[in-house]
Amino acid sequence: MSDVAARLSIGRLDVHSAADAARWDAFVLGCPQATFFHRAGWQTLIREVFRHDTYFLYAQAGESIRGILPLGHVRSRLFGNALTSLPFAVYGGVAALDEEAAAALEREAEQLAQRLGVDHLELRHVQRRHTDWPLQELYVTFRKSIAPKEEDNLLAIPRKQRAMVRKGIKNGLTSHIDTTVDRFFALYADNVHRHGTPAFPKAYFSGLRRVFGSDCEVLTVCAPDGRPISSVLSFYFRDEVLPYYAGDDEAARELAANDFKYWELMRLACARGLKVFDYGRSKQGTGSYAFKKNWGFEPTPLHYEYRLYKSDSVPQNNPANAKYRWLIAAWRRMPIGLANWLGPKIVRNLG
Repeated sequence: MSDVAARLSIGRLDVHSAADAARWDAFVLGCPQATFFHRAGWQTLIREVFRHDTYFLYAQAGESIRGILPLGHVRSRLFGNALTSLPFAVYGGVAALDEEAAAALEREAEQLAQRLGVDHLELRHVQRRHTDWPLQELYVTFRKSIAPKEEDNLLAIPRKQRAMVRKGIKNGLTSHIDTTVDRFFALYADNVHRHGTPAFPKAYFSGLRRVFGSDCEVLTVCAPDGRPISSVLSFYFRDEVLPYYAGDDEAARELAANDFKYWELMRLACARGLKVFDYGRSKQGTGSYAFKKNWGFEPTPLHYEYRLYKSDSVPQNNPANAKYRWLIAAWRRMPIGLANWLGPKIVRNLG
């Protein structure tokens, strides 16, 4: 054992301690491996909105944090029993300054998973860490640098999609930064209902705004008559913007509102001096995957690694699984009021 490993101790973030949260977030901001989804605020949201237990672990040497690993315990009769870093997040897993801290945190996570009796431990890494662990190979992410000049960003969009952006501008669309999630949620809930999937509760999006403040922002696109037709909720982290949840009215396609929306987000990010546009996660072979490729973004595989304890294969709790096709079809036919009431009871277990 190295001297560093011998000096390491494992602690757990106290959800009620503002000082602990500030110390945790200071590490997150300074650690190159850390992401927006490593922030301490997720512990509050996962506990308060989704009512799941959390275990936000940190490794320290003396008084100095060397690594973190946020975990959520999601138990469901329908979808299984999992310890995940991090539920409802694109990125997760260990973020550490050295391998000794990373290894110590993962050992603690494995021991915790066995004490809790989960079916599996899931670590959502960008870079692969465990070549001997089964891998979920469904997802990719799309990231691209933002050029310093607005015109250069527009010209970097391939011609066909650039024409759609110009169409949105010509159609007289306008963008607005909202102070509430009201318009966003109406568009989002209607959008996911049309796709046959349950919506997160409105309280979750209000919670995101409350917990993360100005680092969580809603941009809504309106038609010339003032009607909201497209909206996106984005996260800001260091020099990056991450459009994460979105919704569109059925009229958005004809007016090119979706392309206009993301262009406006990129344009405003450029004006703020941000450096990276993170288009987020998509499943391979889907419409969103093709849309992002058409914007000139190249996919990067996400390495969701699994330590299996009570199953022989990686779970497939996603709409691409054929066994959920009849549920998706039934959900589309459900009245939206009923879907919005029932949806949060289901989606809280999907993680």
